[in-house]
Amino acid sequence: MPKDYYQILGVAKNATKDEIKKAFREKAHLYHPDKPGGDEKKFKEVNEAYQVLGNDQKRQQYDQYGSTFDQQGGFGGGMNWEDFMRAARGGGATYSNVDFDMGDLGDILGEMFGGGFGFGGASRRRKTTTRGRDIEVDLHLDFKEAVFGTDKIIELYKLIICDKCKGNGAEPGTKITECKTCQGQGSVHSVQRTILGNMQTLTTCPDCQGEGKTYEKACSKCQGQGRVKEKDKIEVKIPTGIDNGMTLKMSGQGEAGIKGGRSGDLYIHVHVKPDSEFKRQGDNILSSAEIDFTTAALGVKVPILTIDGEVNLKIPAGTQSGQVFRLRGKGVPKFQRFGRGDHLVEIKVKIPKNLNKKQKELLEKLKEEGI
Repeated sequence: MPKDYYQILGVAKNATKDEIKKAFREKAHLYHPDKPGGDEKKFKEVNEAYQVLGNDQKRQQYDQYGSTFDQQGGFGGGMNWEDFMRAARGGGATYSNVDFDMGDLGDILGEMFGGGFGFGGASRRRKTTTRGRDIEVDLHLDFKEAVFGTDKIIELYKLIICDKCKGNGAEPGTKITECKTCQGQGSVHSVQRTILGNMQTLTTCPDCQGEGKTYEKACSKCQGQGRVKEKDKIEVKIPTGIDNGMTLKMSGQGEAGIKGGRSGDLYIHVHVKPDSEFKRQGDNILSSAEIDFTTAALGVKVPILTIDGEVNLKIPAGTQSGQVFRLRGKGVPKFQRFGRGDHLVEIKVKIPKNLNKKQKELLEKLKEEGI
């Protein structure tokens, strides 16, 4: 039975080339045999599907002829798994007038095996550094602080760049030289046997920890790490309209990386305290107002407390209990957008419980009048 390559990659028949490539990368990551839960058979199928759909000419033939389109083994023009391996070791090949591109698969395998790989000696070399750890904190705000925004100071005890060596790990005045183990690359080669053959992988140099440099004497303050643990105060601008449960990200405000490595990020989880007067529903503010039944019947203006202060709300004659009135533009400023929500006021009509004799007589007369 012919294989449905679109179904294998999980894309629609009108998928763009970028969508097909993205789906291939995700599936290859998922099914790679050397990963926990990997599946060699599905890994081969994914590669087979991509070699067709990722090539404009072959995809056109596949779409045109459907079940009569023959990949003969899944790699084009009679290419089998061994042929695929030979092509892979060469970084690409032409087989029976079919171009086989290892570029995308190479990028994926590079990510899986530590940032670089090579078949039969081809490899990528790059300096490696260790990124700083991300930090997560909880921040509690009052209701109006969340509505109108505010400035906060967060104090953290974290790893920051050493102010003595400026992050390079060397004692000031010490001579810094290129690492002889990795020749300044920050990484060294190792060979790993996989289902795709022998692959050369890059690992962090054990002598310079990926920096590519060594020094005569380590910094006396940070012991060569380029960072120290100290208190740090961070100013945080809380935007207007932020809501309970949202998270703010401050890039580069996490812990410092090792020896010049990129700093981590700071994630601020926002918790908004409840308010005794108002409730929030999206960008709208909810509150209630209680009036007596004669006011509801006759109508009147009543003072309503909003987050901007007190305003007068006109209650028309005949207002019913539970009726909601809208104060436009008196709600929450929209988060990272223009405009504001509304203030919704629910009217609650108060019915008296204990009437005196005169009040009862008046109500009886109203009743006689059909009210």
